[in-house]
Amino acid sequence: MEAITIEESSKTPYILMDPEKGLIEIKGRSIPENSVEFYRPLVSWLSEYAQEDMRPTKVKFQFEYFNTSSSKCILDIFKHLESMYRKGWDITISWLYDEDDEDMYESGEDYQSILTCPISLEKISGGL
Repeated sequence: MEAITIEESSKTPYILMDPEKGLIEIKGRSIPENSVEFYRPLVSWLSEYAQEDMRPTKVKFQFEYFNTSSSKCILDIFKHLESMYRKGWDITISWLYDEDDEDMYESGEDYQSILTCPISLEKISGGL
C-alpha cells in the first residue's frame, strides 16, 4: 500500500497517510473548491488501509480553519477511524488546536460528542 503525501496550499491542508509508520496527519486550512472530491482519495485510502493487518495507528488533526463542506468530509474520515477502532484497531486520535482558537477547540469537542472512539484534545501554543 502506498503512502499519500499532499503538500499544503492556500485552500487545502497538508496530508500524510503513511501505512508503514501507522501515521495519518491532516494539518492546515481546508477550503477546497470541492471538498468531496479533495477528500475522496483519503477516504478510499482509509478503506483500503482498514483491510490491512491491524497495527497501531496515530492520527493527528490540526486545522487552522475548515469550511462546512470540509467538516462533513472530516466526519467521514472519523467514521472510518471509528469503524476500525470498533474492530479492535489500536488507534490514537489527537485533535490539536491553538490555545487561542476557541472555534477549533469547540469543533474537536463536537467530534468527540458524535463519535464513540476516544479523541484527545491537545492545546498547542504558537499556532500552526
